[in-house]
Amino acid sequence: MSAHAGATRPPRAPALPDPGPGSRTRLVAWWGFLSLVVALAACTPAGDSRQHATPPATGAAPSTDASGGGPPCTTSVDTLPALPAGYRLVGEDVAVPTAPVMSAEDSGEADPAARLFAKWGLVVRAGTVVDLRVAPGWQDKARLGWGGTGTPAATVTVHACAPEGGQAQWMAFVGGTWVAQAACVPLIVTSNGQTDRVNLGIGVPCNKTTAPSPPRPPHP
Repeated sequence: MSAHAGATRPPRAPALPDPGPGSRTRLVAWWGFLSLVVALAACTPAGDSRQHATPPATGAAPSTDASGGGPPCTTSVDTLPALPAGYRLVGEDVAVPTAPVMSAEDSGEADPAARLFAKWGLVVRAGTVVDLRVAPGWQDKARLGWGGTGTPAATVTVHACAPEGGQAQWMAFVGGTWVAQAACVPLIVTSNGQTDRVNLGIGVPCNKTTAPSPPRPPHP
């Protein structure tokens, strides 16, 4: 008889039932979910309850009125602590260039009153709303526009919304004046109930005639 014939083998542990592919998939998904929760918790600063990130502040005015009323804010290109050199006040809240004449070039506009364009920056006191329009009798001869207001018009409104937390006293807006022909254009400015008038040399100084010069006679 063999030495191992009488040996008794230990009983085998009962096999656990196979959970099946579906159960294994759910287990993997559960561990994946827990890992995601832990990762998000680690990336979120304690006590930070903000739902949306705040965009960085810029020098340009916001596109909507922060007060919830009045005209929308006009888009500015710069904020200034004081009036820039080469500008003069018109009333208390608006400044225009001191240059006696501003160069005018072909605009490409279909409007006959906007055939030529002189680009110049308008400066407005921060926090004010100003209305600008061409003088009576000039509605079919000149157009205005600043801050990307769209189609040039005979009357425009500029809302210089002050940036939050800024020290800006003035705001600058890109735009200019369109004219049918080079002329000394009278501009009416209204702000805080005060109306002022200023003449702008568009393509020609205001101290010279705006009518085309007659042809010179030929030399003998």
